[in-house]
Amino acid sequence: MAKKNVKTNVMRILDIEKINHKELSYPVSKDHVDGVSAALGLGKDPKSVYKTLVTQAASKAYYVFVIPVAENLNLKKAARACGEKNIEMIHVKDINKVTGYIRGGCSPIGMKKAYPTFVDQSAQNMEAITVSAGKVGYQVELSPQDLIDLIGGQYADLLA
Repeated sequence: MAKKNVKTNVMRILDIEKINHKELSYPVSKDHVDGVSAALGLGKDPKSVYKTLVTQAASKAYYVFVIPVAENLNLKKAARACGEKNIEMIHVKDINKVTGYIRGGCSPIGMKKAYPTFVDQSAQNMEAITVSAGKVGYQVELSPQDLIDLIGGQYADLLA
């Protein structure tokens, strides 16, 4: 369960919108953890824990992709999903400037701006998925459809 007295902006948004969710936390090492380690720290199957990736197209538009932590984003499929010729991952140094979040704590909920967001189609068949709560060590579990509805996202085939 989430540590006492810790409410991230993501958690506040979910509360305000009255979206059913669970607040979760996991121990974070000094060396930082990867998504699979975070999933295991939560006692979750990595297939149900999703990471948030931010890209930029040649058109300079930003796009957000939410995929399982153990998987890789297929950039060609991602570009096709958003109607661009090609896209690239943004540099780690730009994550905070673009999203308001830091690496390892980037959530598809509550970014500085509402970027077009695509959730991998694998989430469609799941009762719940877990995404970052906007701070390293904290996650929220919610229905994938609630996430899609909240962020105005859509499902797409995104995996390599």
